[in-house]
Amino acid sequence: MKTRILVVDDEDTLCEVLRFNLEEAGYEVDVAHSAEEALTMPLSGYSLILLDIMMGDISGTQLASILRNGEATKHVAIIFCTAKDEEEDMVKGLRLGADDYITKPYSIRNVLARVEAVLRRVDNHRQSEADADTVRYKDLVLLPQSKICRVDGVETRLPKKEFEILLTLMTHPGKVFSRDELLKRIWTDDVVVVDRVVDVNITRIRQKLGHYAHNIVTRSGYGYAFIE
Repeated sequence: MKTRILVVDDEDTLCEVLRFNLEEAGYEVDVAHSAEEALTMPLSGYSLILLDIMMGDISGTQLASILRNGEATKHVAIIFCTAKDEEEDMVKGLRLGADDYITKPYSIRNVLARVEAVLRRVDNHRQSEADADTVRYKDLVLLPQSKICRVDGVETRLPKKEFEILLTLMTHPGKVFSRDELLKRIWTDDVVVVDRVVDVNITRIRQKLGHYAHNIVTRSGYGYAFIE
């Protein structure tokens, strides 16, 4: 899936030049000729917005502020592309939360390099955030946000209930969970489930964990635990 970029500038020719070159570089590009027009678009769906400052009734800085204060749009990267080249303007733009600031006139080569750098930095930051709550025991890794399980570096498919059981056990190492406790934690949608289904899921999890299977132990008469 291509990275989506929105160009917001009231200069038609400049918009089309940027659109053409960004599309040639492999991005999916839309154009808005004012902040007002941009606000009618699904802004949360873009990875990056190239934004002029001096436009109509709503300036680029005002639009940037709206984006940064919106829960759905605060993650969208912003690069100001503007003729306002005073240091004070640049500082103001960056303080508003812009990821970069390019002054006109600029070369397309420079814009493409800045776009690539900002997107790479944003992707790295998002990955760091996603991995911040990583649950790990040696090379058995769970990524709760992305619902990924890796065993010795190899992604291992775990259906939803299996993933949630393993996550529960690994985030409470040594704690014994009864079948009833696991049912109440994992099957929360009021579906009537017999406790035997926990045993079935534990067996399936063990089959997928290779040499980590022995870390899931059975305490006869009590339940299951993850032992490090």
